[in-house]
Amino acid sequence: MSAVGTRVVAEARSWIGTPYVHQASTKGAGADCLGLLRGVWRAVIGAEPEAVPPYTRDWAEPFGDEVLARAALRHLCPAGATPAPGDVLLFRMRDRGIAKHLGILAEAGAQPTFVHAYSGHGVIENALGVPWRRRIVGRFRFPEKGV
Repeated sequence: MSAVGTRVVAEARSWIGTPYVHQASTKGAGADCLGLLRGVWRAVIGAEPEAVPPYTRDWAEPFGDEVLARAALRHLCPAGATPAPGDVLLFRMRDRGIAKHLGILAEAGAQPTFVHAYSGHGVIENALGVPWRRRIVGRFRFPEKGV
């Protein structure tokens, strides 16, 4: 695991228990999946690279606009062939829907887990089982400049 990956996982895990709050990004007070990623970015890398405009829970799904995927491509690095702790996972929640959920790979290998903020649950660490793995449409890494 890279030094950045180690820091990303540790920081993501420190958010566990934070309640789910749409558009929030404050450890212990509230976060959604993007808010979790933003908070981890601030802790590991520094200032956020761009202001996040207000967004709806459907992430522009009715328009087929891949807002989240484009943002990931702007600010994160493509991940290598082998999943590694600290990887940012981008999920498509419905077939033919847009990608609108994010998580951070915490454990790779035979029993992978990921940390994410999930409506009704808050920030949690889940097994990355087949139902979740089949929804992954992208895997990215934080830039190394955060070390």
